[in-house]
Amino acid sequence: MASEGLRELQKLKEKTEFIFALAGNPNVGKSTIFNRITGMGVMTANYPGMTVGLNLAVTELGKRKIGIVDLPGTYALDGISEDQVVARRGVLEGRPDVVIVILDANNLVRNLYLLLQFLDLGFPVVAALNLVDQAEAAGIHTDAEALSDILGVPVVPTIGVKGKGLDELMKKALHVAEHREDYPVIPFRYGADIEDRVERLSSVVGGELQELPYGLGPRAVALLLLEGDREFEELVAGLPNGGRVLEAAVGMRKELLELRGEEAPLVMARERYGIAGSIAAGVQRRREVDSIPFGERLWRASTSAAYGFPLLLTVLSAFFLVIFWGGGKLSELVAEAWASWLGGPLEEFLANVLGDGFLARSLLWAVEGVGAVLDIAFPYILLFYLLLALLEDSGYLNSLAFLSDRFLHRLGLHGRAVIPILSAAGCNVPAVMGTRVLSNRRERVIASFLIVLVPCSARLAVIMGGLGEFAGFGWVILLLLVQAGLVVTSGLLLNRYLPGESTGLVMEMFTFRAPSLRTVLVKTWQRVREFMILAAPFILVGSFLLGILYESGWAGKMEAPMGPLVKGWLGLPTAAGLALLFGFLRKEMALSLLLVFAAMTTPGVKEDSALVEFMTRQQIFVFALVNSIYIPCVATFAVLVRELGWRSALVISASTVVLALLVGGAARWAFTLSGGL
Repeated sequence: MASEGLRELQKLKEKTEFIFALAGNPNVGKSTIFNRITGMGVMTANYPGMTVGLNLAVTELGKRKIGIVDLPGTYALDGISEDQVVARRGVLEGRPDVVIVILDANNLVRNLYLLLQFLDLGFPVVAALNLVDQAEAAGIHTDAEALSDILGVPVVPTIGVKGKGLDELMKKALHVAEHREDYPVIPFRYGADIEDRVERLSSVVGGELQELPYGLGPRAVALLLLEGDREFEELVAGLPNGGRVLEAAVGMRKELLELRGEEAPLVMARERYGIAGSIAAGVQRRREVDSIPFGERLWRASTSAAYGFPLLLTVLSAFFLVIFWGGGKLSELVAEAWASWLGGPLEEFLANVLGDGFLARSLLWAVEGVGAVLDIAFPYILLFYLLLALLEDSGYLNSLAFLSDRFLHRLGLHGRAVIPILSAAGCNVPAVMGTRVLSNRRERVIASFLIVLVPCSARLAVIMGGLGEFAGFGWVILLLLVQAGLVVTSGLLLNRYLPGESTGLVMEMFTFRAPSLRTVLVKTWQRVREFMILAAPFILVGSFLLGILYESGWAGKMEAPMGPLVKGWLGLPTAAGLALLFGFLRKEMALSLLLVFAAMTTPGVKEDSALVEFMTRQQIFVFALVNSIYIPCVATFAVLVRELGWRSALVISASTVVLALLVGGAARWAFTLSGGL
């Protein structure tokens, strides 16, 4: 049975005339170029067991429909990490007509390695020499024509953030696709000892195998077997006469080991890097620059011990100040617009059609759920992702990853994990999805657990609207410090006891650049849209279910069973337990639910009462603390299931519930013993 990824690639082929694949490392501006040439209509293709996916899109060039496959950002195709596996499957199964390899003009050697691998596989290649403006400013000039002559492929200088050179790039790619015979793939020749064994093994492959994996040529298969590629060894082993081919490959690897004193995969990697270095040396010239560009000076400051951490504190403080202040203002505007234009008329329509019965009242909860998405979640999410895109496009997130790498390594992660963890403050749903940038499942499990503990915008709204308003800002700081301590402690424990090891940080550092407004807006829209598509249905359905439970009276019946735990252990009114329980369906409504249930169960309390009328400041603190720790919402649980599977999602969720109860109870008894509760 074909995988989902292969099925989506086949559908893309049916709708288009040619397929172009975009390849390159994560920091070379590939996503910017993809967004520039495709717009915003993007589909996703996933492979079973893989959390890294392909982005697919259709664009038009003249009157031709072109399918674009955006491969995961990777430095190589060795099949070691998931991004490499998916990138390689994307080209092997998708069989693109052209592979567009994005090269960084600032670090040509590192980027040419991937291009050489595509040539070894026999794919037609067009190279985009990106970031040429930054390279020139740094005194690095690349002769694109000379590079094209050496590689035997078209090379087009580009500035992705400005869209320069992209039209020419697409025209070149289309010309190569239309005239494949004029652009034969010329594989690079390795050292004589390597070539001798590649040719001998190619003869064995061509002579023994009637059908080659993925339709590759004998030389490509021979190179992969010489490198000891496990996937291709398994594929060849299942073919008639495959055993003879594998036996020959083992013999060739032994010969190389005796000659070079190193294993064949390492020998091949050194050879490719050597070729890449020779090419770069032949086409690049460096000159002294009169002054260090401002972007580079700022980058150096951002990664230094003396200035990096004060700058980080300043940036993060401004970041969250803008979100909370701007999000609040925007929330007021959206709430007013919703009530006037949609919410009010929709409620009136339901009342006219269904009257005031059980179904109508339950549906009103769903209407309020839509309003909550728009006037509570949407404003904060929008601002958060707008600022995140600015930091990302400027290059500052790379500096943040570098600064945080040593600390995060103690938590079983590396510096790139700081991006999804930071994103969690906006919404846990896309943050969990963002763990796909990490190298292995162990890291994704640790990161996902820590993400769930980071207060999202909905929980922060509860903290600020409840604890901040009625207890004071000092209590908010205390709660956030407790939360930060839990994140750090949990990471240390998971790193110590979870089987496996974390990987090191391997990433290119580049100087700061002016963000592209278009790219920032496209990224923001895509992320907000992803949140709305994923989270909004769960909030809507959760609101409806909550309405059914409340209007039917079943919600109130759960008060008594929760008494010993909520009142006895946490020291809270039983209404708080109901609010915490049903907050799983609507986390941002925890405060309003608390008032609703308090009015239902406590004499003298109304739905518009202040919290301090029936709870002390310490009780409000315990309520907000428990609410901010346990699994945030049904949408987050759903994405945990999708990314990690049912078992991991249930373990993470149950662990956060237990942790919330333990920490909440500890806080309650600490207040009690000190005479404060």
